[in-house]
Amino acid sequence: MSDTPVAPSVPPTAPAAAGSPEAAFYAPTERTVPTRIRERAAYDHETVHAILDAAYVCHLGFVRDGRPVVLPTLYARVGQRLYVHGSTGSRPLRMAGAEDPGLPVCLTVTHVDGLVLARSAFHHSINYRSVVVQGIAQPVTDPAEKAAALDALVDHAVPGRSADSRPANPKEAAATAVLRLDLTEVSAKTRSGGPNDEPEDVELPYWTGVVPVRHGYGSPVPADDLAPSVALPGYLAHL
Repeated sequence: MSDTPVAPSVPPTAPAAAGSPEAAFYAPTERTVPTRIRERAAYDHETVHAILDAAYVCHLGFVRDGRPVVLPTLYARVGQRLYVHGSTGSRPLRMAGAEDPGLPVCLTVTHVDGLVLARSAFHHSINYRSVVVQGIAQPVTDPAEKAAALDALVDHAVPGRSADSRPANPKEAAATAVLRLDLTEVSAKTRSGGPNDEPEDVELPYWTGVVPVRHGYGSPVPADDLAPSVALPGYLAHL
């Protein structure tokens, strides 16, 4: 991107009173205020939650043996908390259980909404929506919370599906791990609109504009062994 870097500026971080308009915002910190293009950052719950709720896969970053590691995995938001799915054999899940108070992580979610084509290669960009969450991930060990988290993970992908499938049995639950990450240190960042060409490039004979990128669903394809008597559920027909 071609924008000029600017120094970070951290707004006051005093907690807002419950019920006040400010209570619907995540307090910015030195780690959540971007060093470039601060006007694209957002901290309100509505923006952050909408971006999180519209995706299924996050990238979870942590340090393992002194080296940075980033893993893609499924997640779901429940109120002011994220649940991250994994295997009990996964290294980050084992690390989270072994460390006190937990595993320091950085979780990111990104949507690409458009390819921004400028007249100059330098000003090409993308339209996007993203969220970065930093904090301490902890393993979910309470059986009731874990069961609720697993239902939330299923319903986040397909709303209503958890009630229309067999829940995990004890063996399956034991093989499945869930991390809990509270939404405390959070920021969103977005870009929209067209290209930002230099004035002297406006007359150049190159196509310029935005190519939209859209996510969609195809028609559900039944499994080969699905009984003909099992109808397509309404929650799938409405996707």
